[in-house]
Amino acid sequence: MGMRRLLPKERDRDRGQVTIEFLGMMPTIIITLVVLWQLVLVGYAFILAGNAADEAVRAGTAAKVDRDGKCRQAGLAKLGGAWSEGAEAGCTTGNGYVKADVSIHVPVLFPGAISLPFTVRGHAGAVEEAKN
Repeated sequence: MGMRRLLPKERDRDRGQVTIEFLGMMPTIIITLVVLWQLVLVGYAFILAGNAADEAVRAGTAAKVDRDGKCRQAGLAKLGGAWSEGAEAGCTTGNGYVKADVSIHVPVLFPGAISLPFTVRGHAGAVEEAKN
């Protein structure tokens, strides 16, 4: 009992099967890639929000006047054009401690396009610099 050879008609009948199966899987492959890309954008938004909060609190602790304005400016300065749309930054001060909060809207597929209905928040804090 060996392997049986396919006759020419049987071979022709299977021709194109791989192409049909691949075309049938294309929607699944595309949806998987879109979901993975969206997850990358969410992760990147968390990184941007944390970094912007660090920059904001650093500027806020060093500011002697207009702390909230300098904090807001520093928090939004490093965000790219599309990421800064709708982003908010601000600082609060209490008991010698400065806290910065930054919020960024997560885009859908491409930064600058529509945003998802949730916002990523970054938070940082630092001790106020001595006033001399």
